[in-house]
Amino acid sequence: MSEHRNMRAPPVHPDATGRIMIDLNNNTLSQLPPQTKRFPYDRSKVRAGIVHLSVGNFHRAHQCWYMDQLLAQPGYENWGFCGIGLLDDATERLKTEAFPAQDDLYTLTRYDTDGSAQHQVIGSIVEYLFAPPEPETILARLSDPAIRIVSMTITEGGYNQEPGTGAYRLDNPLTKAELADPSHPRSAFGYIVEALRRRRDAGGKAFTVLSCDNLRDNGVITRNAVLTHAHALNADLAIWIEANVTFPSSMVDRITPAVHKEDADRVNAECGVHDLLPVISEEFAQWVIEDHFSDGRPDLDKVGVQFVKDVHPYELAKVRMLNASHSMLAYPGQLAGLSEVKQAIDQPLIHRLVDDFMTHDVIPILKQPEGMDLNAYKNKIIARFSNPKVGDRLARITGDGGSKLPTFIAPTLQIVAERGGDLRRIAFCIACFIRYLRGVDDKGQRFEPFEPHLDAQQRALANDPKTALKMEMFKDFGLEEQPELPALISDYDAAMQKHGTLAVLEEVLRTASHVM
Repeated sequence: MSEHRNMRAPPVHPDATGRIMIDLNNNTLSQLPPQTKRFPYDRSKVRAGIVHLSVGNFHRAHQCWYMDQLLAQPGYENWGFCGIGLLDDATERLKTEAFPAQDDLYTLTRYDTDGSAQHQVIGSIVEYLFAPPEPETILARLSDPAIRIVSMTITEGGYNQEPGTGAYRLDNPLTKAELADPSHPRSAFGYIVEALRRRRDAGGKAFTVLSCDNLRDNGVITRNAVLTHAHALNADLAIWIEANVTFPSSMVDRITPAVHKEDADRVNAECGVHDLLPVISEEFAQWVIEDHFSDGRPDLDKVGVQFVKDVHPYELAKVRMLNASHSMLAYPGQLAGLSEVKQAIDQPLIHRLVDDFMTHDVIPILKQPEGMDLNAYKNKIIARFSNPKVGDRLARITGDGGSKLPTFIAPTLQIVAERGGDLRRIAFCIACFIRYLRGVDDKGQRFEPFEPHLDAQQRALANDPKTALKMEMFKDFGLEEQPELPALISDYDAAMQKHGTLAVLEEVLRTASHVM
């Protein structure tokens, strides 16, 4: 276990200005400066009861933060996290060095909407493993009966879904390789299915699989992926999984930006701690989980998590309001030459677009979740976007639109169209996305779109407005049922190239109806 490693790092570290900061590890926790709080529990007693696949910033700012609070209460020592890095990239390889050096500790800085900050060290990750070089180690950990939940944040694009149908893609080359050699998995679903096979063969209990990604019915999608993968291997295994494994849906919410070097330097100076892996988030957090677990669960309701019978209304409100509004502001904002979310929401035309979109396109078609005022939630979202300290960048929001927009925007488009509503605001967002794929803003500045799930052939279709909507991702939008929509998107595209994004947005806002 990582909490027992001997530290070799020096106890202090100078920053760029020569100021001395404490290196973060078990041995220096007692020396933390007063502005940075530490957990009150004895971390040497904490053992992993949850394996989490893909330890990104959001997981560390959200699920780990909640668990850190629960571990402070007696009786939950067996619910720490074992984090698993799945991807073989520079970011994950940095973690293979930084996590051991810091005994899996890191700082979380939470900024409220008034600009105030709270700094703390999070201790709920007690083990970190890197999957690519040692799949057998990961499978052994997943097969350990002490692990009762496998959670994951693998992004919307990680669920291997066929555009248009949502079916799990057995023809994916990675999936085909895993089915041919199950003992050497690389994807979340390859690992989960093989670990469950081993548990079944050993006569052990099944773990719960808990998705924490921004997908409608993420538990249903996860269940379908696991069962389809398992059935392709062995029908009896799929039957056992269906009978023994639960896949609760969940809704997660906390704005967590990417942390660049300048961000890390700033928060490290604020914390007085030299942290190789600092995390930044807003103060607001929400986690709603369907209460359906295979082998018990931690009592996270004691620290603010909501366990409910039906996550769906909360999930729809969050995805279709916050996530969709993020996209609604990010694409025109980046095209207009802006770089941060706060800059975009402070731009009057973009601010009105976001407000109008939620007020007139989204709220009228949502069922209000119990205890949740949607108009108040809308105002809270806009205030959160305006947070002066979070520093969330538009490039983080615009990235992977090929996976995000079918989830965040397409369902609203379809319902608005069915009800005879005005599609101009949504058409404008789609036109902005298509322009974004070309990688040039209104000022002529080039940028590289981040679209890991759109290949070069698909992206090339965006170069011509007449072919752009033939991209596979638009199969989920029902465009064939809205013959006027492609022409509207093409007109906005052409107008933005001629007059600029904000000029076209002004016309959209002037002409779009406020009546559903």
